[in-house]
Amino acid sequence: MKNEMRKMALAAAIPLFLLFILYILKVLEIGMNWDFTHLGVYPMERRGVFGIFAYPLAHSGFKHLMANTIPLFFLAWCLFYFYRHIASYIFFSIWIGCGILTFLIGKPGWHIGASGIIYGLAFFLFLSGILRRHVPLIAISLLVTFLYGGLVWNMFPQFVRTNISWEGHISGAIAGTLSAIGFMHRGPQRPEPFADDEEEEEEIKKEKNTVSE
Repeated sequence: MKNEMRKMALAAAIPLFLLFILYILKVLEIGMNWDFTHLGVYPMERRGVFGIFAYPLAHSGFKHLMANTIPLFFLAWCLFYFYRHIASYIFFSIWIGCGILTFLIGKPGWHIGASGIIYGLAFFLFLSGILRRHVPLIAISLLVTFLYGGLVWNMFPQFVRTNISWEGHISGAIAGTLSAIGFMHRGPQRPEPFADDEEEEEEIKKEKNTVSE
């Protein structure tokens, strides 16, 4: 039980640290009267290249940041708990993949916020559990579908306001999907059925074939 609690706490460390950074940046931005909008992605322009790496660090306001806080924490915690050995690679792939795709397909303007990462995590957790066919991961897939299935509508321009980056959402979804496929054979896998029985049979055969001297 203590070991399990320790794993759960460790899985929460990185999401909490990221959220701490996001809130500190927002407090500094408001307190110092700065504007971090230019940390975002500006599609197909040189000034927007840096945003591929920095876009999740800027939010339009506390309301925007708070709306992203719970889903970002929960989905990132699931990633770092259930996929802990490869979680950092997946998170980085989604972060950068979403930034690159938004840079390529986004409409003119600054695309900011961690929503793209949220979509990437949601799609990764959903699809990865299905592909691996491992019961605990499938359960997470179903939970993500239940909690965040409605997010899919915000990936299409017909259902969102003009000031919302649907391109960032769909870019995150694509990045998460590609990560689920790319990392399918790494990390937790479905146990082979009757693996223990097969090992026991092999040991029995070896004992029978052993000649005592």
